[in-house]
Amino acid sequence: MTRIAVIGGGKIGGALIGGLIDGGVDPKCIYLVQRSPERRKALRDMYGIVDADDAEQAVDGADVVFLCVKPHGIVPLLEEISGVIDEGEGDTVVASMAAGITLDELESVCAVGTPVLRVMPNTPMLVGRGVNAIAPGRFANDDHVDQVRSLLEKVGHVEVVEEKQMDAVTAVSGSGPAYFFQFVEAMVDSGVTLGLKRDQAQRLATATALGAAEMMMAEGADPVNLRADVSSPGGTTAAATSTFEEEGLRRAVIRAMRACHDKSASMGRPAGKSSGKSSGK
Repeated sequence: MTRIAVIGGGKIGGALIGGLIDGGVDPKCIYLVQRSPERRKALRDMYGIVDADDAEQAVDGADVVFLCVKPHGIVPLLEEISGVIDEGEGDTVVASMAAGITLDELESVCAVGTPVLRVMPNTPMLVGRGVNAIAPGRFANDDHVDQVRSLLEKVGHVEVVEEKQMDAVTAVSGSGPAYFFQFVEAMVDSGVTLGLKRDQAQRLATATALGAAEMMMAEGADPVNLRADVSSPGGTTAAATSTFEEEGLRRAVIRAMRACHDKSASMGRPAGKSSGKSSGK
């Protein structure tokens, strides 16, 4: 059976562990490293996983290592465990879940030939509806990608992309849940001003968002056509969507996602290195 090391048991690491187990992975095949004793005990008691003493013990003999620590901790962590990974039998696949740390940075502290992947997750992993984008490194072949993909599919949808697309992925799915939360928040506030109780407005808006998402996930679904199907000429929906366009909703979304993309790109550049472009601000 596949042995998995999860280093970092925060929200993403914890959601990953829960999803893997719900998807049929034996808890005794998952080795966790977590600095907080309280969090470590909570995950161990909840899932029955193996509580590793340290990162080197966790990755020794692992088939896949998920790095779920903060971006600033990724390189020091890899420096600590790269020797153990290199000395192990077979290929240990390293999957970094941290934003902004490039494949070049990851591979620079691993032994030559180590299969490394970047993964951009998002928080709906917590409810098994995550979106994870995988960008393979130089030494990651199709089998390595498929191995990680099959694990991540237990916590949601998976897309394989090129690393140069990762900043766009961050703008669409990595940060995307917050956009929907903000929009629903605005819907709830508006519902209250129109006479609904806040809890009523939140239930209505949330259930509507869930139903709309399910419709868009159907095979062949197109948001343009779905919107048109709801909008009768001169009707209530058309009055609302026309106002969105007049108020510049589309322009605001494009600008916001560009800002997210550019921030992600700047996080991945070495300190002091400029993109050569004016910010225009």
